[in-house]
Amino acid sequence: MNSNHHASFEIQPADIMSQLPTQFFATLVAKVGRLTSMGHDVINLGQGNPDMPTPSHIVSALKQSAENPLYHKYSPFTGYTFLKEAIAKRYKEDYNVDLDPETEVAILFGGKTGLVQLPQVLLNPGDLCLVPDPGYPDYWSGVALARAEMKFMPLLEEHAFLPDYKAISDRDRERAKLMFLNYPNNPTSATAPLSFYEETVSFAAQHGIVVASDFAYGGIGFDGQRPVSFLQANGAKDVGVEFYTLSKTYNMAGWRVGFALGNSKIISYINQLQDHIYVSLFGGIQAAAAEALTAPQTCVHDLVSAYQSRRDAFHEALDQIGWKTKKPEGSFFSWLPVPDGYTSSSFADLLLEQAHVVVAPGIGFGSHGEGYVRAGLLCSEDRLREAAERIGKLGVF
Repeated sequence: MNSNHHASFEIQPADIMSQLPTQFFATLVAKVGRLTSMGHDVINLGQGNPDMPTPSHIVSALKQSAENPLYHKYSPFTGYTFLKEAIAKRYKEDYNVDLDPETEVAILFGGKTGLVQLPQVLLNPGDLCLVPDPGYPDYWSGVALARAEMKFMPLLEEHAFLPDYKAISDRDRERAKLMFLNYPNNPTSATAPLSFYEETVSFAAQHGIVVASDFAYGGIGFDGQRPVSFLQANGAKDVGVEFYTLSKTYNMAGWRVGFALGNSKIISYINQLQDHIYVSLFGGIQAAAAEALTAPQTCVHDLVSAYQSRRDAFHEALDQIGWKTKKPEGSFFSWLPVPDGYTSSSFADLLLEQAHVVVAPGIGFGSHGEGYVRAGLLCSEDRLREAAERIGKLGVF
């Protein structure tokens, strides 16, 4: 027929498509797939996907709510009030933070959505955003979509993996309009004290910088320490918002439920943008999410103690092979220094090819991630011990 009739017609993407950051971890996934398909037993500590199922009382709440015909219609645009009240109640109980459910809470399709939307509602092309280095690469995506610019704030071990505001140049302080922070931190697993957030609030207020606190791992702190919320700092709501997700605290990564919390003006901008993209989450998921937040939090305590046991087993095994490491304070990641003579990528390749253990090279999180690899505590204690033993057999340490 006329199949070559329109051969000269070419689909051209918008310029922005070529400006998005390349997905560094896609290449890692491809390498892992190759080894697995060859029949090798690969221990994958490279990704951040929770491995345990969603607690059954939350799943039951979804099953029940799925039958409710009310939820088969469009949800209210900004989501159901009962879910916003549920997160406000959780923040009051856990952090003694007061949130107005109607004006200080936005429901998100997972935390990532809000992190990518925020630069789009606050930044004009050419505006400056401060991002942690190493940090979660999706911060870069939102900045790219806003056609804004980034300046990296180094997170160094000698500064407890907290940014040093004094090291930011005067010009960057004055230009910056937005700043991302993330504690418990991915990838370094560091936690932040309240004093750091208080310093952050005054720094942000002084220079007119909006603070975005990514609190994805807020539910996971070890040795009896509950991670501190940015919103616990005096005046935090005046200068910023916090992003919370159910993905990690309740093993609900696939459910895509998150929140932006705090400054009412920013919350209204996020809701306004979302009005143009979504009609809120399926009501059944909102009901199950409210159940997660308001039911007794036994499942969260159990989850944290499971991660703590894994952490202890893994780091004890690393100690035995002579790999000197620091135990994480929060999150479900271990941030491990690479031995002399290797880059983070060459060491990760060695572990993959020779020990069939997957770790994420630090360079994938920014230039200051060089010199480290990230391991996820996302398999059983036995598998974590075995991973350490396999690494030990390489005789590197």
